[in-house]
Amino acid sequence: MQKIIEAAWENRELLKEENTQKTIREVIEMLDKGKLRVADPPVGGVNTNNNWTVNEWIKKAVIMYFPIQKMETIEVGIFEYHDKMKLKTNYAELGIRVVPNAVARYGAYLAKGVIMMPSYVNIGAYVDSGTMVDTWATVGSCAQIGKDVHLSGGVGIGGVLEPVQAAPVIIEDGCFIGSRCIVVEGVHVQKEAVLGANVVLTKSTKIIDVTGTEPKEYKGFVPARSVVIPGSYTKKFPSGDFQVPCALIIGTRKESTDLKTSLNNALREYDVAV
Repeated sequence: MQKIIEAAWENRELLKEENTQKTIREVIEMLDKGKLRVADPPVGGVNTNNNWTVNEWIKKAVIMYFPIQKMETIEVGIFEYHDKMKLKTNYAELGIRVVPNAVARYGAYLAKGVIMMPSYVNIGAYVDSGTMVDTWATVGSCAQIGKDVHLSGGVGIGGVLEPVQAAPVIIEDGCFIGSRCIVVEGVHVQKEAVLGANVVLTKSTKIIDVTGTEPKEYKGFVPARSVVIPGSYTKKFPSGDFQVPCALIIGTRKESTDLKTSLNNALREYDVAV
């Protein structure tokens, strides 16, 4: 399949061929069922920011799925949509709870035990078991969400298709992402980290660990079990010094705050109100 996808990526005339279209649709079906994923976690060993494997050829298949699909009208009760993508179905059979107005596109994988409040999951995304996608949260194309994650109300998890070399957003097992957080541009949040409300993480956002005697800076990466809140730092501009947003690591999630803890409890241990 990879050879056929790569050939079509280099020569788009091949998209007209039945075998190419069949292969692309097989890839999307395997994504939908969780048999393939855009990024694979490491097998064994220490998990670092750099050892997830991004499968570029699968992202290419997702991109080329759009031009081979025709626009269709989809009717759901009194609602009408007009799009190239089918919606995900068979939720009862899959063991997924879906509250009215929640939408997942075909080609997104939702594992058994996922709960979708009125929210949105895009094609190519992977959402593992026990995860809550809360009200008005969005999971962008190809984003990778682990087990027992809580995406709170209004969270925006960015999608990425192009450039194909770009890594997707990765939120690992047990993370708690607070209300109105935004995580985009391939940022990687390791296991059991807690992001306080309104934290914004892009690839260029400074993530500063302030727990030691000297600050330690990260970009695009939140270490496991970190407790993170919004912050700012002073930056010089031609017209003067101004405050620029950043994120502050203020501590490490304690053993007393287990996977079911509330965000408030995790932050209260550090005397931080949200």
